[in-house]
Amino acid sequence: MDLDLLSTRLTALIDLGGPVIALLLFLSVLVLTVVLFKLWQFQALGVGRHAAIGRALEACDAGDRARAMADLDSSRSHLAPILRAALDGDESLKPRLIAMAEARLALVERGFRLLDSIAQVAPLLGLFGTVLGMIDAFRALQDAGDAVDPSVLAGGIWVALLTTAAGLAVAMPTSLLLTWFESRAAHERAKADEALEALFHPLPPQAATRQSVLPPIGGLAHAG
Repeated sequence: MDLDLLSTRLTALIDLGGPVIALLLFLSVLVLTVVLFKLWQFQALGVGRHAAIGRALEACDAGDRARAMADLDSSRSHLAPILRAALDGDESLKPRLIAMAEARLALVERGFRLLDSIAQVAPLLGLFGTVLGMIDAFRALQDAGDAVDPSVLAGGIWVALLTTAAGLAVAMPTSLLLTWFESRAAHERAKADEALEALFHPLPPQAATRQSVLPPIGGLAHAG
């Protein structure tokens, strides 16, 4: 789309909805910026890339620490350096490594509160704009006295409702994206807890063998 045409349409939209629409447009740009940054950050940190970590945990349970270290060295996950330190260290390092893992997970979750705030505030801003628009419409109706033009009132109402629609249009995708980001972060936290516990307390060979024949969690729903 031509930039001049886009600028003209945005200007017309702001003229219709007033400062509330302008604020909602700003929030939509802010959401898009945060979402793109989080997607890049998740890719750079290797969020969700747990295959090498899973192989390392299996090797640790089997007593093959050299293979476990090699798997961790090949991992692209941001948790790998902490897990390598856990594999090399002893129980006394556990509190420090847990704190380091929490710091990395806090980095993964950075920006979530901003997205949550926008998802909650955008509909309220839209409703606020609608209330202001309705006030203007009915004030114009009062000023018109007996010479009331229903088309003018209807036009004022639909312009007022425009802000509510804009607020919902910003809030709904923001809420869905935040839910997806939070699920990824929760999975990352669970994997960090599992990996640290497994490296500090590997299963004995007999227990590791029994665990290897268990069905995956996703298959439990189909068991029996």
